[in-house]
Amino acid sequence: MHFAMNHIAAPKLSLEAFFEMSKRLGITEVEIRNDIPDVVGTIPPEEVKALAEKHGMTILSINALYPFNVWSDDLPERAVAMADYAKVCGARALVMCPLNDGNVVSFDDLVAALKAMKPILVERGLMGLVEPLGFPISSMRKKATAIDAIKAAGGEGIYKLMHDTFHHHLAGETEFFPEWTGLVHISGVTDPSVSVDDMLDAHRVLVDEDDRLENIFQIKSLLDLGYTGPFSFEPFAEEVHALADAEAALATSITHVKSAL
Repeated sequence: MHFAMNHIAAPKLSLEAFFEMSKRLGITEVEIRNDIPDVVGTIPPEEVKALAEKHGMTILSINALYPFNVWSDDLPERAVAMADYAKVCGARALVMCPLNDGNVVSFDDLVAALKAMKPILVERGLMGLVEPLGFPISSMRKKATAIDAIKAAGGEGIYKLMHDTFHHHLAGETEFFPEWTGLVHISGVTDPSVSVDDMLDAHRVLVDEDDRLENIFQIKSLLDLGYTGPFSFEPFAEEVHALADAEAALATSITHVKSAL
């Protein structure tokens, strides 16, 4: 297996410092973001590309287009802008997250959004990484639903799944789709007091021996079933973001995952 690094794992670091840290950890595949931190909104894509080339980094994705399954208002415009940015900075894919506010989005609307997004991606040579969100309020919780919609949209070869170990656990999913999986996000939850239905991004820490999400089982299952892509660290918890030495904590988590496998 091999790891990738999402900038949210060390959001206090500048983009260049993030690349340098990743390289010291033996990682050359990274993800940049448009939220925490907002690289897309603050650094020209040409500069991102130059820094990535300088440090030998491959930019796997930009996180994230939201809510991709509600193709209205300014979403089409934002989708084009993000895709343009991705092409110029050298990113390979866009992460696409569904509406997550308790409102229902129909399967037909999901398919229509995938159809609308398809030419935007194709024209720029990008992949769409469709990420089901396992929260009870999510409008698309299951990977099987995403696959059915991708097929209905004729999106094979353009879209793949983002398997997120946190969301896989929250959705109560048991099925793995290695052939559909383009990237895996890993994070852990160690708080013993929070119920699964109440788990939030704020609970997502680095994977260690107290993890409740069965990350090791999920990783091993994906590997055993033939997944060969990277596993990217994506912790959202403020306690991780505030660490004085994110690199040491990430190194410890890398060692834990490797030894546990």
